[in-house]
Amino acid sequence: MTSFDTSPQLNVWRALLALAVVFVMLATTGWTALRNQRGPTALEASVTAWENGRIDGRRLPDAQASPARLARFFASLTEWQRTSLARRYSLAVGNMNGAPVELRYLANRAALRKARAVERLRMHDKRLSLSGQREAGRRAHQYEALLNHDRRILAFDPAGSGKVAEVFGDLGRAERVSVVVPGVDTELLTFQRTHRRYSAPVGMAESLYAAERAASPGTSTAVIAWADYTSPNGLGMEAATAIRAEHGAARLNALLRALPGRAPVSLFCHSYGSVVCGVAADALPRRVTDIAVAGSPGMRVEKAAQLHTSARVWAMRDADDWIQDVPYLEVGGLGHGADPVSAGFGARVLSARGAQGHSGYFVPGTESLRNFAQIGVGAYPTVACAGENDTCRADLSATAAA
Repeated sequence: MTSFDTSPQLNVWRALLALAVVFVMLATTGWTALRNQRGPTALEASVTAWENGRIDGRRLPDAQASPARLARFFASLTEWQRTSLARRYSLAVGNMNGAPVELRYLANRAALRKARAVERLRMHDKRLSLSGQREAGRRAHQYEALLNHDRRILAFDPAGSGKVAEVFGDLGRAERVSVVVPGVDTELLTFQRTHRRYSAPVGMAESLYAAERAASPGTSTAVIAWADYTSPNGLGMEAATAIRAEHGAARLNALLRALPGRAPVSLFCHSYGSVVCGVAADALPRRVTDIAVAGSPGMRVEKAAQLHTSARVWAMRDADDWIQDVPYLEVGGLGHGADPVSAGFGARVLSARGAQGHSGYFVPGTESLRNFAQIGVGAYPTVACAGENDTCRADLSATAAA
């Protein structure tokens, strides 16, 4: 007799359940909430100014040129010329894949100072509601924090809910690079938190960076907290589709192709961030050796092989993570496909012992963080698999990191 757990009737039931949830979402939130845009954003204006600009009579290259082309251009300039461009076109240079990372840090500091000044004025603008003035205050406070002298801001865009990426470690000299890709409700004001610190991108990246250094003190590592895409707001329609993930995947691949050096890169993708990584997978540069997902609603495929990537695919989920209750299917573009920790998916399933729910995978002392760190430094034979077997380490050796 066929078990109900594997029967076609169950799949139909799940599809109907998913559709029912969708119709409730539609009735309560509508298809989408679009914000009317009035004129170009500050970043768009900076890019336009760059494209019409010159340096000592020399035309500037297309801001969307290949990273290699832009790298050659900046290499041809004097230090004074590079610094001048970073200050004159701060947002454009600060977000320019191909610009030297140290120059991007400098440009983004200039952009943050300008953005802070704008928000300080808005805090006292009587044309704004009290709520608007308070939000301006929160943004000014966040910009102030990002301007701390030791912070390396790789990308910054104040438009809308905001985008930002930060580097921990020396990206230019790193022997291993890790990128943390977060999920829903990631924006400028949630980039870092005091409460539930390790559920925010900064806390995740700081924790991973410390764990990697502890795992391999002799390995130079860098970790990027990458919140440089517009994530879904809450668990509504946006989170049930891949629209945000498709835009995020394009931005993620653009960043990865512009990273300096040739160090291997590992992606650590949490929740909806794993949808972004799944969509990005088939276009990843070959230097990306690992994709590790945690608390995933799916990666938009039924099997890991369908990601069409040369990277190793790892997955973990804590036993108390509510994400296990979502319908793991895709119907008419809704839902994100198979469960990455299921046996049929084909990922290397890791232990997440100690993670405690959906947002605890990067908490110090957890086996989930330890596993991430071992992957990040290439110590594959030492990862802890889920369950009692060691199948997640099959066909791996101490030389796999090379």
